[in-house]
Amino acid sequence: MNWNSRRITAILSNALLEDQATRDATTLATIDPQQKAVATIIAKQDCVLAGIASVQRIFEVFAELEGESKAYPEVSIPQEIFDGVRLHKGEAIASIRHNARVLLSCERLILNLLQHLGGIATAARSYADAIEGTGAKILDTRKTVPGLRLLEKYAVRCGGCFNHRLDLSDGILVKNNHIDLAGGVRVAIERALANRKGEQPIEVEVRNMQELDGALKYGAESILLDNMTPAQTREAVARIRQEARAMKIESSGGITLDNVRLYAEAGVDFISVGALTHSARAVDLSMRIEAA
Repeated sequence: MNWNSRRITAILSNALLEDQATRDATTLATIDPQQKAVATIIAKQDCVLAGIASVQRIFEVFAELEGESKAYPEVSIPQEIFDGVRLHKGEAIASIRHNARVLLSCERLILNLLQHLGGIATAARSYADAIEGTGAKILDTRKTVPGLRLLEKYAVRCGGCFNHRLDLSDGILVKNNHIDLAGGVRVAIERALANRKGEQPIEVEVRNMQELDGALKYGAESILLDNMTPAQTREAVARIRQEARAMKIESSGGITLDNVRLYAEAGVDFISVGALTHSARAVDLSMRIEAA
């Protein structure tokens, strides 16, 4: 992750502006402008870390908004702390020595971001662990908070899962609405094959065996099994392998931690889980700030 990229910088800058961090009324009214302080970020539960480099970058962007490009903090992160690591309750993640006003004004954004990304990484780790040894991979989806997709998909990787399409330009996925509007699966696939850019594979979503037969007949290059049971998935995988052994197969819809291994053991290559990003619960972190 390039935390200095224009896209990430814009996300952090907009978040600081949203919170009016440079106009923190309470802090400006109560804290001496020369006061120094030390902040410690602590895990209050077992979880997976994601986004630790954002801490330094948030202060840099804050300084740029203030017009003080050299007013950066001393951020100390233990060697054993890095994105993707499993944290334990009570473990210190980082220590930050800086101006007290700046620490207080950036506190909420730092915690919001680390808690949100950590929640996604922790959920992803749970799913990755649940299918360990099966050969399948867990994918995320485009069900992300608008504006935060790049960060959320990074957190998925921190948790040991993988990214599906980053955006609508990143591959062809022919779904039910495309098929209906195109006038049928044959027309939709023929148009996709004729109009694709480069070597993008044509993935087609199917909901039953009849739709699967049509997708295979008309040239689908990858299959997405949507909302099938594990038993139906196993049957579909067997049908596909008879037709095209090398074809990639993905499952989606109705998949939870309780049943994800059943889908993996049914023989699919990928399992997409929207809950990684749209339903991940933020982890519990705190920031303790003391006078230096």
